[in-house]
Amino acid sequence: MSTIRILDGGMSRELLRLGAELKQPEWSALALMNSPDIVREVHREFIAAGTQIITTNSYALVPFHIGEERFRNEGPALIRLAGRLAREAADAVTDRKVLVAGSLPPIFGSYEPQNFQPSRVQDYLKVLVENLAPFVDVWLGETLSLIAEADAVREAVAATGKPLWISFTLEDGEAAISGDEPKLRSTETVENAASWAASSGAEAILFNCSKPEVMQGAVEVAARVFREKNVRLEIGVYANAFEGEQGEAAANEGLHDTRKDLNDDVYSRYACSWAEAGATIIGGCCGIGAAHIHRLRMTLPNGQTERPQ
Repeated sequence: MSTIRILDGGMSRELLRLGAELKQPEWSALALMNSPDIVREVHREFIAAGTQIITTNSYALVPFHIGEERFRNEGPALIRLAGRLAREAADAVTDRKVLVAGSLPPIFGSYEPQNFQPSRVQDYLKVLVENLAPFVDVWLGETLSLIAEADAVREAVAATGKPLWISFTLEDGEAAISGDEPKLRSTETVENAASWAASSGAEAILFNCSKPEVMQGAVEVAARVFREKNVRLEIGVYANAFEGEQGEAAANEGLHDTRKDLNDDVYSRYACSWAEAGATIIGGCCGIGAAHIHRLRMTLPNGQTERPQ
């Protein structure tokens, strides 16, 4: 099993646990507007749990969640605030280096590849990238449902010179859990996504915001593709704890229940299987909290946390 870097967990449920008000459609963006100190505290709790990489709370800072007018008028300041809160939390750590990953979400909605608009996406990504850039060590395009979304993120950050990680969300219905070929929510295959990543200039491909049961197969496929192409990219996983089928409603229209069976011990067992399959970056997504991350830190082999080159 290789040395593992520990990513943080899901922001939103930890915000709720600490007393922030979250409601749709703004969701985690509402905490930046009304209770930024709680956002900072979530970062601190993940760091105390042992994470080596924290993610900016910028996922919901898109028109899909906060509306077009608010994005234009308030978005830049909120994005900078998200970056600054993460940077301050990371820089306060004295015993190790903690990296800040700049979250670049699917602009037109989570799990909604059919809504992707290539002619407009750079207008929105540009605002996120320009305002997060002073604070982040690495870019994290996350919860992307199709390869075109990933390629848009690659284009948006190319001039910054900072490393790029791309994270795809996977089909996780019964067929996927039963062993069907791993696919993105667009139905594109993980094999094709990994082939794209191999020539994209990204330093890592990750899989997130899907059930833990489907992650090992995706890691195995990506690892095989990279071996066949003789390229060295890291592979990462951060699964969610959602119940039931995902993608049935827009991500800003309701709240998903979380699984009661996915405690920190169970999640860490899944994580060990991902590491055995070749993952070297492991954390958690929605519903995976600081307690889960602490268990990962205690369970998985950890090495030095160096700034990506």
